[in-house]
Amino acid sequence: MDLVQAGQLNEEQAREYLETVRWPNGPQCPHCSSLNATRLTDGKARPGTIQCNSCRQQFTVTVNTIMEDSHIPLNKWVLAFHLICSSKKGISALQLQRNLGLGSYRTAWFMAHRIRHAFKKNPTRLSKASWKLTKPTFGGTKRQRHRQADSKSDWQESQGSNPRARPERVSDCN
Repeated sequence: MDLVQAGQLNEEQAREYLETVRWPNGPQCPHCSSLNATRLTDGKARPGTIQCNSCRQQFTVTVNTIMEDSHIPLNKWVLAFHLICSSKKGISALQLQRNLGLGSYRTAWFMAHRIRHAFKKNPTRLSKASWKLTKPTFGGTKRQRHRQADSKSDWQESQGSNPRARPERVSDCN
């Protein structure tokens, strides 16, 4: 989905898109993990409500996600995801407020904070590449850094994963 398609979604289309992304094999109950669910289409239930036939709990696509308990429309969430993920150097909350037409900076900050927290919470699911920490970088001039690279294997054996290490992309992490 590109930016134009994400910008043209209405509330119902955004909900359908999020349901296909979250549940490719049909709705799954977040309470009991059952696939036996029924959509509530009568006028009493809000749009997108699904009821589990096993545990009888009601849920929507936003349950147990960062969009839960948010009054922000789902089409703005989808557009915010796209803007944050597609920007090369990130996007500020103020720019997000302008692009989405949100009423306040606080709302934009709230959305950006939750989306960034989701990326930080489970980065392995969000990135397709595998990363391994190797080769510590402790500063110094460029000329002096070759001395640290010589003792790389000793460092890996003694230190394990160092928070000051520099990540390098690896093709196979087995």
